[in-house]
Amino acid sequence: MPIRIPEDLPATSQLEAENIFVMTEHRAIHQDIRPLRVLLLNLMPTKIKTETQILRMLSNTPLQIQVELLQTATHVASNVSEQHLEQFYRTFDDVREQHYDGLIITGAPVERLEFADVDYWEELCAIMEWSNSHVHSTLHICWGAQAGIYYHYGVQKEEVPAKVFGVFAHRVVKPSSPLVRGFNDLFWAPHSRYTQVDAQAIAADPRLEIIAESDEAGIYIVKSTNSRHFFVFGHPEYDATTLADEYVRDRAKGMDTALPANYFPGNDPEAVPRNNWRSHAQLLYTNWLNYYVYQTTPYDITQAGV
Repeated sequence: MPIRIPEDLPATSQLEAENIFVMTEHRAIHQDIRPLRVLLLNLMPTKIKTETQILRMLSNTPLQIQVELLQTATHVASNVSEQHLEQFYRTFDDVREQHYDGLIITGAPVERLEFADVDYWEELCAIMEWSNSHVHSTLHICWGAQAGIYYHYGVQKEEVPAKVFGVFAHRVVKPSSPLVRGFNDLFWAPHSRYTQVDAQAIAADPRLEIIAESDEAGIYIVKSTNSRHFFVFGHPEYDATTLADEYVRDRAKGMDTALPANYFPGNDPEAVPRNNWRSHAQLLYTNWLNYYVYQTTPYDITQAGV
């Protein structure tokens, strides 16, 4: 089934080239079904690349999904054109009276800052508070997960001795969770961050449950027991070359960034990396949409989050 996105979004041509069913808004309004409304708060500087990665994950389900893009008004993005933002993105003032079946909050390259020092922190807090009453289920990614679990549950983040950078093996610790239905007992996922969350604080909070973790990369997937909040502390949506692009970028800046672990064949940065996390990334998004959004959200969208 299709993903419904704006007519001229740059991701459209890339997704269609990958044989993904993209439905135009004109065609979608003539179908007598209610699509799931999913709001994507894109905090990444590479907005078009992140849009494409997330939309790819949302597309491979039997559901029609209407995706709307959200930006913060208190931070001016510098890596995307103003025209793109004006054409495709909305601000919180535009959506605060709306209700959504799902919300996705992406990561952002600000994890070394204290939360209060992030220039859009107050606006993000307002959006997360609004989600409690206007969104049925929220998926937080990487720094978005650290911000969300701190705001909603008071779990602190802390710096790690060395950047968690690479593709790491993970294990499912709660196989009965529908969120990881179809996962292998051991699976791989990419990470790129300088901080981690307090695992003991998560384990001690009865409102939270750990779903998957890694010996090397730490806690990976956490959800609230009421299934309203999901936290993924990595980047399952990443393309095969995203970590390579980050490595080249950091080295060009003179940073002493180590090779991403378990990534380049033979640890050769000239070798073409292979994606060994794609299937589990797709399952993660599909299971979230199916079991925690589609099957439980009210048909009356005005009741979503209420």
